[in-house]
Amino acid sequence: MTPTLRSERLVLSPYTPEDEEHFVALLRDEEVCKWMGQERQPEETIRSLFGLLFTEVYAKNMFDVWAVRLDGRYVGHAELKKTGNVDGHELICALVRDVWRLGLGTELSNRVIDYGFDELGLDAVHGCVAAENTRSLAMALKAGFEIVRDVAGEDGKVTRVVTLRAADRQLLRK
Repeated sequence: MTPTLRSERLVLSPYTPEDEEHFVALLRDEEVCKWMGQERQPEETIRSLFGLLFTEVYAKNMFDVWAVRLDGRYVGHAELKKTGNVDGHELICALVRDVWRLGLGTELSNRVIDYGFDELGLDAVHGCVAAENTRSLAMALKAGFEIVRDVAGEDGKVTRVVTLRAADRQLLRK
């Protein structure tokens, strides 16, 4: 069961049905989708995905996914799950645009990474970042991630696969 997590300013909690409009708005935002490296999906598709959080993801304890709140206000989304993109668990985060550049992405990522290492006992956490997303790449490198490979899409766009190993995280904390 996805636990509630707290950081200095954020509360990460399982989604509730009341979060649907916020979830849809986040994933319908073209800028958010651009930096997440995905195509903007039709509203019906996103609503269907939201429904699957309850009927599949949470019901079957498939992986951890959180609504992210700042002072009680929905400001984003986070996941930590096994994907076909990497050999292990991938960190996925997205924030609404009006909280960009406040350091919340770093805070959010660090909290989820800590959960993965400390609570789940993961050996590594991976991420997939669009090569042109220089801010997210800089944040990942500052957190100790290393670029392990580039993947070119059919459209020619490059995604950088980054990895942070638990042992390296411990060294960074000392």
